[in-house]
Amino acid sequence: MNLENKVIIVTGASRGIGQEVAFLLAKNGAKVVVNHSNSSKDAEKTVTKIKDNGGEAIAIKADVSNREQVTQLFDKTIAAYGEVNVLVNNAGVMISKELKDNTQEDFSKLFDVNVRGIFNTLQEANSKLADKGNIINFSSSTVKLMFPNYALYSASKAAVEQMTRVFSKEIGRGISVNALAPGATETELFMKGKSQEFIDKLSSMNAFDRLAQPIDIARVVLFLASDESKWISGQTIGANGALI
Repeated sequence: MNLENKVIIVTGASRGIGQEVAFLLAKNGAKVVVNHSNSSKDAEKTVTKIKDNGGEAIAIKADVSNREQVTQLFDKTIAAYGEVNVLVNNAGVMISKELKDNTQEDFSKLFDVNVRGIFNTLQEANSKLADKGNIINFSSSTVKLMFPNYALYSASKAAVEQMTRVFSKEIGRGISVNALAPGATETELFMKGKSQEFIDKLSSMNAFDRLAQPIDIARVVLFLASDESKWISGQTIGANGALI
């Protein structure tokens, strides 16, 4: 997939899936903006690794739930590279509790980052993303599952999928808009606090008897960020190894 000279913002790119996405996009020729909200050290390490491997990248701090900071994220990217061709909305938070145990603060945090964050970036992209660009919004395969403890998280991602469908028909200008719904993926954030028994159970639920690796998800992002995926728009792509 040739992304030569494409300028790509990856939100939440300092670690986990977002970091792997940044690495792979840069490897395929993209100029990558490594966005982070409060992990400058990790973001700079990500940029350094990309540059050491011959790629091009910069780090820009912005909390996606803050509209002014999102505006600055786009404006700084355009100041540095001249345009924005692809937006990868990877930033998100996960809180897993039974519905009755979630606090008002839990609800606000989940929806501020997972939903308002994408709402903010889509509004900026509406006027600032280049013609014929691509937008990839991260959802989750939990939307289609009835996993206990994931009611609010799944609800926030269901909102992302619906915004994706509607916005794909609104934005125009040859821009494709899709959602990507990974299954369980082996990242530090995901593995934290989970028992081996639970990990084994999740692994056994898909066709490959393992958790996804971040690179499995990054490869799908690579395709959706490329011109080869152009006729796909308004869709939610499940990347979950036949989990559902």
